[in-house]
Parts: sequence; C-alpha cells; structure tokens
Amino acid sequence: MPDSLSLMYKLLTPPVWKEYELIDAGQFEKLERFGKYILYRPEPQAVWDKKLSEQEWDKLWTAKYTRTKGIGDSSTGHERGRWEMRPGMPEHWFIQYEYEAMVLSIRLALTAFGHIGIFPEQAINWSYIYDFLMAKKTPECHILNLFAYTGVASLVSKYAGADIVHVDSVKQTVNWSNVNMQASHLKDIRWVVEDVLKFIRREVIRGHKYHGIIMDPPSYGRGPIGEKWVFEEGINELVTLSGQLLYEMNSFFILNFYSMGLSALVIENLIKEKFAFPNPELGEFYISSKTGCKLPLGTFLRFAR
Repeated sequence: MPDSLSLMYKLLTPPVWKEYELIDAGQFEKLERFGKYILYRPEPQAVWDKKLSEQEWDKLWTAKYTRTKGIGDSSTGHERGRWEMRPGMPEHWFIQYEYEAMVLSIRLALTAFGHIGIFPEQAINWSYIYDFLMAKKTPECHILNLFAYTGVASLVSKYAGADIVHVDSVKQTVNWSNVNMQASHLKDIRWVVEDVLKFIRREVIRGHKYHGIIMDPPSYGRGPIGEKWVFEEGINELVTLSGQLLYEMNSFFILNFYSMGLSALVIENLIKEKFAFPNPELGEFYISSKTGCKLPLGTFLRFAR
C-alpha cells in the first residue's frame, strides 16, 4: 500500500492571470502572452502536435526565440540563441501580478538564453506564500529565498510583511530583482550575491533560523567565483542544511526543480528523512493552454506546519 506522502501527489496550476496566458504548445515549442506581447519559444516537454496551425502561430507572435546550436554558457549549461522581434516589440517591459490586495510590477526582458525574468507557473507558490504570511502566528517572520532569480517570491514575502533574505549567485539577476522591488514600491529586501551552499553553511554555524525557506535550484550552475552546482550532487546537502535552518513550528518549505528525467520520488525520499511535517504536497505544476493542452512545468514539494 502506498504511504501517506505518495498519496498526496498533486497536479497544480495557477489561477487565471490577466497579464499572462499560454496560447498553445506543441512540437517542442510554446506560444505565450505576457501583457500585450506574444512570445514564441522552445519548450522541451511539449512533445505533442500543436493545435493551431503554423500560419496561426506566425500571425500571432511579436518576438520569436531560436536557439543557436553549439553556442552556450559554461557557467549555466544553457544554450544561447537569438530573438527575432517584430516592429513595436521592446527588449524589456513590465507586467503586473495581482493576488488579493497585492499588486506587483515585474520587469521582463528578452535574454540570450530565452528566459524573460519570470516563470508563470510559480504563481501557485506565490499565493501559497502570501496566504501563509498573512495568517502567520508570529509577530516577526524571516524568510530565506535560495536560487532566487529575479525575486518575485521575495517581493511577495516582503509585501506580506516578512523580513526576506534573497540569495542568488548571479549579480545581474539580483540587480533585476532590485528593479522589481522598486517598481513594486517595496524596500528593505536583503540581497546576497553568493554561492547558495556556502551561504547556508554559514547560516547554520551562526545559528540563524527562518519561518520559511523557498528554493528553486537549477540543474547546473556556477557561483560568483566559479563554484560548481550540479543538482544531483548538491541537493542532499542543501536539503539537510535547510532542515537545520527552519523553525519546527509556524514555518513553511517550498522546493521546486526542473531537472528533466528526475522522478518526484527523489524529492520524497530526500525530504521525509530531514523534516517532520503534516500534510505535505508533492507533485507537478502545469499550465493549460487556450487550445486545451496541459503543459507540465516542473516538480515541487511544499508543506506548512
């Protein structure tokens, strides 16, 4: 008989978001709207046929990304590419994310790696963080956001009244997060540009504790001075140290990962020996397209206690 954690496996999708929609996906590509602009990008998990014709896709896009084979970044493992932009398409722009009373402004940009500064499926975690913090039982709340990218989860935490430490090894993305903070009329997020494992090892030695830990580790990456991160090699230590940093009560934990080929059971086995928690949620994120397909977009485990 399956154990209780396996029985909690879920498929989660964010609520309707007026500034974002997945229009169609298929044949290893996706067509998405961010604000008033429509982006055409690669998507390795969209192995099925497109519902719309190629002619319809071609009429809709305002920016199209194509990977350049053989050209990549050794620090991230990501392939580079190029954007083709139609008239009126800017290289960067802002969209808003709204939930309950919260309104955040998020800067998007066309990067050489095809990323644009946001992962829309994470909106389901942003609402989870917001709801936990607004109902928190302690007057102060300290949150740690690891591999924090452009910082939307940090903005949500700050908006909901938490003290937030935002850690990422790439200075440019931390600067991007700061732009988002200022555009959202927030302040006093603590920015840390450092290798994540080095930082949390020191936090354990210092005896610091957090009411929430959010982590979104990549498959592969580099620290500011070349420190190597490989998901399969580093995740066990990362989770072990996080267990020592998290308060035993009035706390939450979120782990996302996008490493294709790794089962969600990897996360189950890692987490259940490190933490004691009620009602964990383990599963996958997906977004439904206007044409009816469900695009899987990563695996997660989260709990609140």
